Order: sequence, then C-alpha cells, then structure tokens
Amino acid sequence: MAEHAAIPVINALTDEGHPCQILADLQTIQEKKGTLKGLKLAYLGDGFNNVTHSLMQGCTKLGMHISVGSPEEQMPAVEVTEMCSQFAKESGCELVVTDNPVEAVKEADIIYTDSWMSYHIPKDEEAARVKLFTPYQVNAALMKHAKPDAIFMNCLPALRGAEQTAEIIDGPQSVVFDEAENRLHIQKAVMLTLCGAV
Repeated sequence: MAEHAAIPVINALTDEGHPCQILADLQTIQEKKGTLKGLKLAYLGDGFNNVTHSLMQGCTKLGMHISVGSPEEQMPAVEVTEMCSQFAKESGCELVVTDNPVEAVKEADIIYTDSWMSYHIPKDEEAARVKLFTPYQVNAALMKHAKPDAIFMNCLPALRGAEQTAEIIDGPQSVVFDEAENRLHIQKAVMLTLCGAV
C-alpha cells in the first residue's frame, strides 16, 4: 500500500509487525526508567508474533538489550532475528533468543508478555497453545529472576491466569494502563510527524 499510495500509510497492526505499539512501549519505558539505552527487556511467550518482532527491532535499534523466551516451536522469524542481530551489533546491545524462560528474564529491567491467542489464531488451537506457553507465564516465581525494580508490560488485552497471573498484572510493578494511555499520545505524534507539523 505504501509503495502505491501518494500519502503516508501507517502500519497500525499486521500479523508480522506492530510498530505503533512498540513506540508507545518505548515511551512508557523512557517515562518509568528515565532512559532506554543499556536496559534489558525480556519478552516471554509467543516469539513468532507481531509484538515480539517489533520489540526486537525497536530495542536493538535503540541499544536496549532484549531476550526472547519462547518455545522452540514459536521462535521469532529467522529473517527478523538476523536483521535485529545486525541492529544489535550497530547499537552495541545484545539480542538473545532462548527456550529457557529463567535465562530470558535474568536481571531484566522490563518484563513483557502478550496474549497467547493473537487475532489470527484459530480458536481450536487454544488448548494446545496454553499447554505450549504455560512454562512462559509471567508469575511471581519468574519475576524474582528479574531486577527488583523491574516493570511489567503487556500491550493488552490480557487474560489473567494465562500469559500472566493476576498478582503480576494488578501488582505494583505493572505499568499496563500507562502503556495503554501512551498509545494515544504516540499515535498523535506519528500523525503530526507524517503531516509535517513536527
């Protein structure tokens, strides 16, 4: 669409990427942590999804360490991992993709997860996906491996008891509602920038 359009085209969400969400996420991290470069973000769950891919791109471009903890069957796309490995070299950060959730979250500043049932996933796959991703659920035991002041993020909607427990998403480390509010502000900034107002 962008190639043939005479006006800017915004990727609001595709199966492959979710860049507008990640801009809001990065804004939220900057607000909460005061910086981006040098921080470590750990993503847990479905590695082969739009949020994971865009997080990998955003973090590695900005010098943030990122680790993806995901089962072997749902690792990030190879081409995205290769591209982000190059970004990481250029920005001086580390990209780790592992099937070990504890290794992924170790010493992380930010813990991030997303729904196990993305919009394009058929409902009849839910039981198998719950079984596959349960070892990657963000819960109190897993959070103990992150830094004590780590923040928790989920781009929402979220299902308590699935990708994270209620005590995590409703707890003091959760910033999910500030993250959701920042979608409004970052989208305004994107549109103003594309209109040449900034």
